[in-house]
Amino acid sequence: MTLFARSSAQVAGCSGCGARSSRVHGRYQRTLADAPSAGRRTRVVVTVRRFKCGNPACALSTFSEQVPSLTTPFARRTPALTHALVNIALALAGRAGARLATTLGMPCGRDLLIKMIRAQPTPEVPAVTVLGVDDFAIRRRHTYNTILIDMATHRPIDVLPDREASTLASWLVKHPGVEVICRDRGGAYAEGARIGAPDAIQVADRFHLWQNLCEAVGKTVNSHYHCLRVQTKTATPEPDPTPEPVSAMVLAPEPVLPLRPERRLVIRTRERFEAVQSRLAAGMSRAAVGRELNLDQQTVRRFADATTLAVLLVKCENRVTKLDRYREQVNGLWNSGVTDATVITERIRPLGFTGSVQIVRRYLREFRVPGTSRSRPDPVRRQPAPSGPVIPKPRKISRWILSHPDHLDDDETLEIKDLLTRCEHLHRLDGHVRSFAAIMTGRRGAEIADWIERVEADDLPTLHTFATGLRRDLAAVTNGLSLEHNSGAVEGAVTRAKALKRQCYGRANFDLLRLRILLTP
Repeated sequence: MTLFARSSAQVAGCSGCGARSSRVHGRYQRTLADAPSAGRRTRVVVTVRRFKCGNPACALSTFSEQVPSLTTPFARRTPALTHALVNIALALAGRAGARLATTLGMPCGRDLLIKMIRAQPTPEVPAVTVLGVDDFAIRRRHTYNTILIDMATHRPIDVLPDREASTLASWLVKHPGVEVICRDRGGAYAEGARIGAPDAIQVADRFHLWQNLCEAVGKTVNSHYHCLRVQTKTATPEPDPTPEPVSAMVLAPEPVLPLRPERRLVIRTRERFEAVQSRLAAGMSRAAVGRELNLDQQTVRRFADATTLAVLLVKCENRVTKLDRYREQVNGLWNSGVTDATVITERIRPLGFTGSVQIVRRYLREFRVPGTSRSRPDPVRRQPAPSGPVIPKPRKISRWILSHPDHLDDDETLEIKDLLTRCEHLHRLDGHVRSFAAIMTGRRGAEIADWIERVEADDLPTLHTFATGLRRDLAAVTNGLSLEHNSGAVEGAVTRAKALKRQCYGRANFDLLRLRILLTP
C-alpha cells in the first residue's frame, strides 16, 4: 500500500537557527516505510519543500521542512514504524526479531535491529534508597556482570561490567543516598558496599543463607551415610543357642567368587583422591596440584578437604536414578529367581517405572558374578539382593531433613525418624536445621549468635564451616534474618537477564546486553 502526501503548512522553522520562513526554494519527494496497515506493507511518499532561511547570521541558506509525527531528518522510516521495530528488537533481539517483523509486514535485517537497540539513549539512574546487588555469568567461571536493582520498583537501574569490589564502590560513590544494600554472601560485594556506602545497612539474603545450609546438610549426610548402611548389614537375626549338628558337606568351604569389576567413576575417584593427597603430603600447593593434574580448583579443593575416600564414594555409588522408587520390587523379584533384566523391567512398568532396561541391568550388575549366564545363572554364584526396606539415597534424606514436617507424608515422617535414630550425628543435624529454620522464618536474627555457638560445640565439621562463614559476616546475616528486605526481586531480574543474554547468543557484548536489560519492559 502506497500513500501520497504533502504538507499544507505555510511556514516552516529553520533547522539551523529556528527562524520561521515562507520562501519556498524547491520541492522533492521522500519515500518512508510506515507501520503495516491490515497486515500489508505500507509506504508513504511525501512531497517535501525546501525553504530559504531569511536569517543572515544562519549558516544554512536553505532547509527542508519536517512533518510532525511523520518525518525526521535523514530517516527512511516513520516514527511509528521505528517505535515498533525497537520494541521487537528489545524483546527478541536480532535474528528472532527479524523473523517476527517480516511476518508482521515490517521486513528488516537482524543487524538493523541490533543497531536500533544501540541507538537508544541510556536511561538515567534514579535516586534509590534500597539497592539489590547480584551477579550473573556471561561465561560461567570466567566472566561475570553485576546487576543493580531498585528494590522499591523491582526494576534494574544499572549493570556493571564485572563483580569486583572497586567497581561497586565507585558506583556507590557516584550515586549517594543508598541506605540498605541487599546482597548475597560474596565477599567482594561486602567490601564494595563497606567502601562505597559505609553508612548503608548490609542485608545478607535469606535465600542464599538457606542455600548454603542445604549444601552443608548434603555434605554431612554423605559423610555419615555409611552409618546407616553398616547398621542395616549388621541387623541380622541372632543364631539359635542350641544349633543342630550339620553335615560335613554343609561345612565345606564356599567357592571363592570372582570380584565384580568396579565402576569407572569409582576407579577415577579413587585415583584422583590418591593423587591429590599424595602431592599435598609432599608439600605441593593446591594450585600446583591442579596445574599438574589438569584439575579445576574446585575439584582439587573437594579431594583435598575430604577426610576419607568413603566420603567421596558416597556420591559415586548413590546417584539418584529412576529406579530408586522400585528397588524393593526389583530386589524381591531377583531373590525369587527372576534374574532377566528385561522381564523385571516389564514387571515394574505397571507400577509407574519409566526408565529403560539399561538402568535395571546396571543395578543388577552388582549382584551378578562375572562368568555366569544371564538367562540361566548359577544360584551358588549369584549374590542375593538386600531384603527388607531399602535405605533412601543421601539426596532424599537431605530433602527430608530440610523439609517442613507438615510437608512430609506419614510414611516419610516415620522413615526419617527411623533413620535419625540410627545415627546420632544425623539426629543432631536435624535439630540444628529445625532451629535455623525457626530463626529464619520467625525473623529472630538476634538468636543466630547462640545458634552458631551450639553448632561449633557439636561434632559436625561441615556445619562448622557454615557457621564460620556466618560469623565472618555476622552483621549482614543478623540483618537478613531480622529485617523484611530480601533479594527475591534480584534473583528474578538475574533470571530475566540470563534469558536476554541467551537471545543475543554470539552478539551479547556488554553495551548491547546492558541496554536490553535496562530498556526491556
